[in-house]
Amino acid sequence: MTKDIVVVTREMPDTWRLLAGLYAAGPDQYLASVADGAVIQLTGAGGRPLVSVEAPVLVQVPGETARLLGRDAARAEPVWWTEVRASTAVPEAVTLAGSVAGRLALLLDGACHPAHAVTTLGVVPVDSEVAAAPAPHEALPAVDVVTDKAAVVISDRSPVALSAWLSDVLRVCVATDRALQIVSPPGARLSLPVRLALGGTPNRWVVGDSSGYYDGLSGAELHWHDGAFTPLAAPDGAGRVAPAFRPSSPTADRQFTVSYRTLHAPDADLAVGASVEAAWRELTGAPPAGWGTAEPVNLPWSPRQLTELARERAPRPTFLAVTGHPDRPALAVLRISRTAAGVEEDVTLAIGHGPGEELPLDKAESLARTLVARHGLASMVTGVRAARRDLTVPAAFEAPPVPVSYTLGSAAVAETTLTHARRPPLPGRPVQLGAAGAPALHYPLGDGTDAASWAALETLTTHLARRPA
Repeated sequence: MTKDIVVVTREMPDTWRLLAGLYAAGPDQYLASVADGAVIQLTGAGGRPLVSVEAPVLVQVPGETARLLGRDAARAEPVWWTEVRASTAVPEAVTLAGSVAGRLALLLDGACHPAHAVTTLGVVPVDSEVAAAPAPHEALPAVDVVTDKAAVVISDRSPVALSAWLSDVLRVCVATDRALQIVSPPGARLSLPVRLALGGTPNRWVVGDSSGYYDGLSGAELHWHDGAFTPLAAPDGAGRVAPAFRPSSPTADRQFTVSYRTLHAPDADLAVGASVEAAWRELTGAPPAGWGTAEPVNLPWSPRQLTELARERAPRPTFLAVTGHPDRPALAVLRISRTAAGVEEDVTLAIGHGPGEELPLDKAESLARTLVARHGLASMVTGVRAARRDLTVPAAFEAPPVPVSYTLGSAAVAETTLTHARRPPLPGRPVQLGAAGAPALHYPLGDGTDAASWAALETLTTHLARRPA
């Protein structure tokens, strides 16, 4: 199993301390630098990676260590976050990674997570013949299995977060037309950014238990076939759902969810991310706490810096995670794309609420009004789901959000015509938003408790899809 160890320190791990930690392999192993120097690897004589140490990241966003490591492991930010990762190709690599991480924590008065991963601070001899074998062709750093069809990452971490390493693995998978398949033990959870980054088949979250493997997001029973995990069909050809995927006991926690898309002209004054801040303020009363290209989210919230990064990457898309303050769990995934129509922002935002905490149902219309007036809203749907307050995703059935409202931007209203769009076969009537000459429409659908709202949403979207003659 790939072993991830996080070293959290107050002081930045400098080059000499990193080298002192890496000396845990003794004098017979080799050092290599990959990813433009962002990753240092201990390798065997043949170049096979044994342990990878990522460049330390300064985490300045409050609550990030608690969110990803648990409250017992939390330290007040800012802290330096260094990830040490062992490959499973060489039996001694996991112990070696623990020694490297433990030495680094000792030198910097830091802590390792999980603490039990550090079993020795001494030199770990690497005697396995595998260490001297050449690295496989097109090998990805510390990926457990690479085939022509998939890159398989076996992780015992929970929640599985979208680390810079995992984000890079996903990027390489896209570039090489491979699936990313993450294998976890029962009881593991995903962070919301990982859940959204997987994006459906052929990418998978594979959960292994004593009875076999199943998809942690769909429940489909899986088996290893032809270089990837694929669904296991019943004798009649139908898919099979694993018993372990049955719904867990009901939760009193709730999530308020918002998914929307905006479209902007690509002018010099455009500030991407401004719509995210507007949504955060409307729904939580405060701006986001931080943003980043991976987890932990490490940068204090700054639409200006976010915009600069998106411009540097254009025309390539930019995938970002945004987080809120610790007292109100909130996470968003923002994808910025340059298209023929302009600059598009696709945003998925979830806000966690515990028992007795009031959901911002009454804010859906005012949020729609703000996004229409100032941020080029194309469409938006809001909803409520029974799901964990901490926004992590378990490997069990969770019902999708029950729709609360749907908003159609002014361009789409004009395309389908105002007369047609404002007369859906629903009991209520939409609320007109925006300028009178280019109105948008907001459709209330319910309070998030009645599953009949799904039928209302389907009726509405079917009606809007029928263009008038």
